[in-house]
Amino acid sequence: QRVLLLVASDVDALCACKILQALFQCDHVQYTLVPVAGWQELETAFLEHKDQFKYFVLINCGANVDLLEILQPEEDTFFFVCDSHRPINVVNVYNDTQIKLLVKQDDDLAIPAYDDIFRDEEDEEEDSENESDGSEPLEKRRRFEEEVIERTMKRRQRREWEARRREILFDYEQYEYHGTSSAMVMFDLAWIMSKDLNDMLWWAIVGLTDQWVQDKITQMKYVTDIGILQRHVSRHNHRNEDEENSLSIDCMRIAFEYDLRLALYQHWSLYESLCNTSYTSARFKLWSVQGQKRLQEFLADMGLPLKQVKQKFNSMDMSLKENLREMIEESANKFGMKDLRVQTFSIHFGFKNKFSASDIVYATTSLMENIEKEGPETTNFIKALDSLSRGNLDKLHQGLDLAKKQLRAIQQTVASCICTNLVISQGPFLYCSLMEGTPDVKLFSKPVSLCLLSKYLLKSFVCSTKNKRCKLLPLVMAAPMDVEQGTVIMVGIPPETESSDKKNFFGRAFEKAAESTNSRTLHNHFEMSIIELKTEDRSKFLDALISLLS
Repeated sequence: QRVLLLVASDVDALCACKILQALFQCDHVQYTLVPVAGWQELETAFLEHKDQFKYFVLINCGANVDLLEILQPEEDTFFFVCDSHRPINVVNVYNDTQIKLLVKQDDDLAIPAYDDIFRDEEDEEEDSENESDGSEPLEKRRRFEEEVIERTMKRRQRREWEARRREILFDYEQYEYHGTSSAMVMFDLAWIMSKDLNDMLWWAIVGLTDQWVQDKITQMKYVTDIGILQRHVSRHNHRNEDEENSLSIDCMRIAFEYDLRLALYQHWSLYESLCNTSYTSARFKLWSVQGQKRLQEFLADMGLPLKQVKQKFNSMDMSLKENLREMIEESANKFGMKDLRVQTFSIHFGFKNKFSASDIVYATTSLMENIEKEGPETTNFIKALDSLSRGNLDKLHQGLDLAKKQLRAIQQTVASCICTNLVISQGPFLYCSLMEGTPDVKLFSKPVSLCLLSKYLLKSFVCSTKNKRCKLLPLVMAAPMDVEQGTVIMVGIPPETESSDKKNFFGRAFEKAAESTNSRTLHNHFEMSIIELKTEDRSKFLDALISLLS
């Protein structure tokens, strides 16, 4: 029995896919892998392969829509869905035969009860046979009146039930959010089957880190999941004392670290990393002259010479690197950056290669959304997938170089948006639109890059604005998608607050606004809060969104 793997284009999905591929290899299962970037590709892939395959595995796609309605599969087709998108569509939950959901048992899904949403149709239509028995006309009339009353009561109950159902479903589907990372769910599966390897564990770590880097889960959830993975790490990576000298060149070791939240700093210079990490650049307000001064003061406070800070991290003096994290943390506290360190993991390949989990996330993401065309659409996906294997360090380094370019582009765009006041308050939300011809605008037609940009921009805006009300608003960001077709891509992200639960209401709001204005939109992304629409429909769409959310 061959299996068809349909994998979404995000790092967590890639990691889950790597774990599953390794498991399939253990059990000699034959499979075909098809990357899908959106609903249209998913449907096309299904239609092309539905005759050859009976088993489909969907990774990070498919849980939040009614699969059977969209794909119209045959009775003997089975779907295994491992998807971190929430809420899960209720039909998928209650369909036991064709759809199997892979979710962690302790995930709180808050699914409405079966009887509140589904109702058997047959008990509606009985009692309507007309009775032609020869009983008295009077009795007939009385029975008829009783029936009318009973039917009216039934109809009223039905109406009440339907109103309640709408309300329950609205509450359930109103917000979009993310559950446990799919790579972690896959790793759990491997662990239950006693087939978990250190490589799989590393992929699970990268999958979780992807959710954290993309800001999809709460700090609380991240720390909890790190704790779960830490137990596995100590189980896989403990060594006896006498083995200390027998480290082979190609061995791989995972270690828990309390590391700096600076993007790619071990593969860059400390200065570049401080400038291009959203956390530090927003806190220092680096787009202003004042902010640049503060950065210089910060470096002086640590007592690090500029020459050292600006050269490659690898070539910095060993004496400085020894307790660099402590030095940085101490100075950061004085400058109001309380949480510059974060719990994470790093990996060592042999003696000289060391990467932290977030390095891998940035590198893989930029390989996947690389805008320099090289062959067909799927090449980027395959490259990104390959960069996760430890044999392909050259691909990983290529990814790291691309990631630096991407982070620089994001930071420069954020600075220009703030300096030219492009972020405007529309009432219920903030709005920012990138114009055609802005530098790097092509990069931001890609969903993950646009989301990262929006999140960085909102963080920076919240730090720069004096307006208390604006600090609590969500952001809608638009960028040109395809100039020839005249489309823009739009993303909505929730407010940037300390206690944010990362739940996003824009998916539903976008749908409603598009419906009410007949805007020509395309909901092709697996994230409901990303939408494509025709440029000339943009203003009426935004007006509808404003009145909807006011």
